[in-house]
Amino acid sequence: MYAAKGKKLVHLNLKRENPPQEEVLKLMLGPTGNLRAPTLRVGKKLLVGFNAEAYAEVFGV
Repeated sequence: MYAAKGKKLVHLNLKRENPPQEEVLKLMLGPTGNLRAPTLRVGKKLLVGFNAEAYAEVFGV
């Protein structure tokens, strides 16, 4: 999972790291409690928020 928070990019390997559910929800949900946009699932990768660097890595651009 890649989550963009402002200019910061957070990468979590959900299988290996097994982070607490609260931490994952904090990265995925916005201040209103809705899913942050854009949210994409590409294969087994999940991208939350917009970060050009993460998109380039996932899409190979």
